[in-house]
Amino acid sequence: MLRKRSEDYVEAIYKLSERKNFVRVKDICEALHVKPATVSEMLKKLSDEGYVIYRKRAYVELTDKGKELAKFVQRRRETIIKFLRLIGVSSSVAEKDACIIEHILHSETLECLRSFVNFVEKSPSSSPVWLNHFMEFKKSGKHPCERRKCF
Repeated sequence: MLRKRSEDYVEAIYKLSERKNFVRVKDICEALHVKPATVSEMLKKLSDEGYVIYRKRAYVELTDKGKELAKFVQRRRETIIKFLRLIGVSSSVAEKDACIIEHILHSETLECLRSFVNFVEKSPSSSPVWLNHFMEFKKSGKHPCERRKCF
């Protein structure tokens, strides 16, 4: 698996390619706020590892291997964002934190988070009682079932 920075490049190229027919070094520089020399160096590395096709002074394209990685990284980030939003984290903070957390989580932890998010999303109720209890607990610091019989 690639390092955090490499994954960020692959994901940025993927997002840019969804919006444009072709991606240039300049586009990546703007998206990641880095200098052209830094981008060129990373693209050479990603090309050597089979994630991109890099035509110097022309364009950058993800290989199938690169697209697969980009989709994996995107799903991983989306899972973390959904989980954080479920527990009441604001969208902007969830986005920022997901960018950090996604690179350090063990795959087992990520799979458990994915299962939990899917479980909540497939709940027959749009707002499960236990989730409402958690939100109440978050605000008051007291479990709602302490005051009334819940189960």
